[in-house]
Amino acid sequence: MLAYIFRRLLLIIPTLFGILLINFLIIQAAPGGPVEQAIAKLEGFEGATSRIAGGGSEVAMAGTNYRGAQGLDPDLVAEIERLYGFDKPPAERFWIMLSNYLRLDFGESFFRDAKVTDLIIEKMPVSISLGLWSTLIMYLASIPLGIAKATRHGSAFDVWTSSAIIVGYAIPAFLFAILLIVLFAGGSYWNWFPLRGLTSANFEELSFAGKLIDYFWHLALPVTALVIGNFATLTLLTKNSFLDEINKQYVITARAKGLSKNRVLYGHVFRNAMLIIIAGFPAAFIGMFFTGSLLIEVIFSLDGLGLLSFEAAINRDYPVVFGTLFLFTLLGLVVKLIGDLTYTLVDPRIDFESREA
Repeated sequence: MLAYIFRRLLLIIPTLFGILLINFLIIQAAPGGPVEQAIAKLEGFEGATSRIAGGGSEVAMAGTNYRGAQGLDPDLVAEIERLYGFDKPPAERFWIMLSNYLRLDFGESFFRDAKVTDLIIEKMPVSISLGLWSTLIMYLASIPLGIAKATRHGSAFDVWTSSAIIVGYAIPAFLFAILLIVLFAGGSYWNWFPLRGLTSANFEELSFAGKLIDYFWHLALPVTALVIGNFATLTLLTKNSFLDEINKQYVITARAKGLSKNRVLYGHVFRNAMLIIIAGFPAAFIGMFFTGSLLIEVIFSLDGLGLLSFEAAINRDYPVVFGTLFLFTLLGLVVKLIGDLTYTLVDPRIDFESREA
């Protein structure tokens, strides 16, 4: 197993390199880079991306012929290039970026006047809060519900819960978020929960218990919206996985030996059925932790990593784009490895090392 873990850790290096290289090449063709953004602001325009349609590849690849730079001092344009690092060819810029990333130096934001690492650390509490609690609650609710539906397959309970799950699957999480605001955050009915932020203004003055209550009070609506909008797939996956195991021969044999229903379900079926659920945990966690919370962050005015990444892509803030991409990818690969190792804890019969051999 140690050899398998070592090989997987080594595989992370070329995977990261490939992902960064592909995205770096794509960025070179994107119009409206940071140099053109700066030129447009000098000329009194706020949005260089929408103004400059075409010329972006010339900006990134050649560092000259900026559309919109006519009439500006060439020395000024050259200084802007040097400021953003575009005075160097793309290959050299990519090599410098990789060298810095090996030291976990992600540079400074082009437009926020702060280090990328500091920005990520600043936004991390919001994304951790949303991702951790929504994923935890989703698993705690979906797995028991999926097991109950499997053991009551075809009953009225199964039919009614399936109807509710279909509604939850059909409606996006951000629509649930808007509905919750209308109902419970002073929209049109009750004003029970705060509308924005992760904590109250007087958070530091509260006692420890008061801080916990205030923290979860602010998280109640956004986490609920995420859970309702995402638990359907996991519930149905759990149900189908258990149904598939319940109908196998070893379950029939165990029942014939006189074992109780719970003994068969949780002593034999549970271990095998949960393998596919564990396999999906890394993807579910990463999705909820980052990309899944973007619209929720916007709706509830939560300044987290999802919003940071989105604004960086819109503003062509390349250090933030590549810094967050590097960290997200690295975390995803590590969590995927942890998910594979969890397989062996649930079912010791699985041996990845022998299968690779």
